[in-house]
Amino acid sequence: MLATDLDGTLVGNASSLKALLDFYDSQPYQVSLIYITGRHYQSALSLITEENLPVPHVLITDVGTGIYIGDQLQQDWEWTRRLEQSWNPEKIDLVASRISGLASQKLPITNRCSYFASDAAVVEAFGSALNTAGIPHKLVYSGGRDVDILPAGSGKGQALQYILDKYSLADAKLLVAGDSGNDVEMLTMGFPSVIVGNAQPELLEQAEHPSIYRAKQKYAGGIHEAWNHFYTD
Repeated sequence: MLATDLDGTLVGNASSLKALLDFYDSQPYQVSLIYITGRHYQSALSLITEENLPVPHVLITDVGTGIYIGDQLQQDWEWTRRLEQSWNPEKIDLVASRISGLASQKLPITNRCSYFASDAAVVEAFGSALNTAGIPHKLVYSGGRDVDILPAGSGKGQALQYILDKYSLADAKLLVAGDSGNDVEMLTMGFPSVIVGNAQPELLEQAEHPSIYRAKQKYAGGIHEAWNHFYTD
């Protein structure tokens, strides 16, 4: 099973992507695919079409706040209802409007609040303001400018764990792949994981860990390299 971020990880180099998919097709076992992306649902579908990616068994969108399952990628309403219980995007946007150096990312969804930050100090001030206001949330900072405020209990790692629990997949041969700060949570769950060679600086600063492989190859080439490291005799 491959649980991978899309932009900058699985997607980014057409030849290495084709080589990875051809490699999986040639194996005597089936590799199930879980895409875990910061893109919203329609944007993720567009990328899958544009890059001619296989339709995944599970699509996790919006930094772990949306889950879609099966051939038709139907929304997992159990997950959605769980996150909605303590989610208040209007209050979050109100706090954000008072933080200098923070600009809203205009997205066609309400299951996460996303902003551009001018620097890390702005992100720290925003997080402190949300805590002072007593608003349940998870803050994810990546790429040196992207700030995602998610429902408490969500995130890429939490969403992946939910799927593993829901389908009793804890014993599956799993590789987790990512390239940026919003992938940290899922890369540090203890499963075999890969930081691809083109990773963002904040991910390269992650502490060394036996379950995390640092690939020399970029994009899908790094996934291929790590798969051979963990699962090819």
